[in-house]
Amino acid sequence: MDILCAKQVSPHYFITAVSQQLPPGIEISQVYQAALTLPSLQSQVRYAEYRVEVETEQGQQDIESAITKLLSLEQLPWQQQRDTKTRNYDLRALIDDLWLIDWRSGYCTAGMRLRCDNSGSGRPEQVATALGFTRYPQLIHRTKLILETS
Repeated sequence: MDILCAKQVSPHYFITAVSQQLPPGIEISQVYQAALTLPSLQSQVRYAEYRVEVETEQGQQDIESAITKLLSLEQLPWQQQRDTKTRNYDLRALIDDLWLIDWRSGYCTAGMRLRCDNSGSGRPEQVATALGFTRYPQLIHRTKLILETS
């Protein structure tokens, strides 16, 4: 995250002061001083990776086939109802990669790398539906943010 301080402080001082305010289990791993002229960190995010766990009656081969089929599509027209508006867009354009992490009878864990920038953001629950899962995911865990590379 980007944090703007009212006065300049050292990374060590920042970590010490802020760590005292964090809930148990949350730690600051690194702090860097950055020029105010640099683009914000959020504006540099291009993809988010997710671990999605869902109950399913589908077999492992069925899920692998659904992933392959979805990734082979050039377009996947999608609708999302928001408030009183219906938004139409191409869900396939928001999917960079999909993979099966684990399958056990009645249960599946999938990995997803979805676009996440100012032109659109993929939603894991919508991709799960597009893969044919009929139940809402039990867990959607964002595992990584991938920044634009220069």
